[in-house]
Amino acid sequence: MRHFLALDLKDDPALIAEYEAYHRNIWPEVRAHLAAHGVTAMEIHRLGTRMVMLMETDDARYDAQAMAHASHTDPKIREWEALMWKFQAPTPWTPEGQKWVGMTKIFAL
Repeated sequence: MRHFLALDLKDDPALIAEYEAYHRNIWPEVRAHLAAHGVTAMEIHRLGTRMVMLMETDDARYDAQAMAHASHTDPKIREWEALMWKFQAPTPWTPEGQKWVGMTKIFAL
C-alpha cells in the first residue's frame, strides 16, 4: 500500500541543508525500525519548506499504531525523532501533537 504524508520544515536554509544531510545517511536503527514494521520503500520530496513523504508498506506486516507505539518506546527512535523536530514544523492543518499527517488523494490516472 502507498501512503502520502505531509510535514513542513522550519524556514531556515541552514537547517534545511542539515536536515537533508541527515537523510542522505539515516541511522541504521531508523532503517531497521522502518523495515521491521513493514515499510518497504520511502521517499521524501521537498518544495520550499513543504515535504511530502511516499511510504510503501507490506499490508501483511504494516500496523500504523504498532509502529507509532514502537517509535515512542525505542530510545534510539525517540532520539532520532527529537533531533528531527529541531528542523520540522507542523503544517497549518496538523493536529496538535502530531508530525507527519496523511494526505487525501484527489486524483488518479
